[in-house]
Amino acid sequence: MDNKITIEIAYATPEQQTLLELDVPANFDVEHAIKFSGILAKHSEIDLANNKVGIWSRTCKLSQGLVAGDRIEIYRPLIADPKEVRKRRAEKAIEEGRADKVTGGRVNPRKKQAE
Repeated sequence: MDNKITIEIAYATPEQQTLLELDVPANFDVEHAIKFSGILAKHSEIDLANNKVGIWSRTCKLSQGLVAGDRIEIYRPLIADPKEVRKRRAEKAIEEGRADKVTGGRVNPRKKQAE
């Protein structure tokens, strides 16, 4: 009986995508698989203490066990906080008159003509 499973490890930068397929022992967890893959040597910017990881788009802990067919994804940190970006976009829309100042929704063009 073979004690190995086949998994993938994925990491992408704006310039390059790395997708590795490898056979690992069945008792490996996410952290062991990442270290075993050699991807940390290829992408020195990866820091497992800071980068989040996931399996098939669902974040998980480094101690998560693996099953055959799993794809481990290493996520880059966000450049901007999505909430702050939405807030700034909404404020700009209000300033430009594209949004209702009270509700934040779109301005009703018929209502605006009546005023």
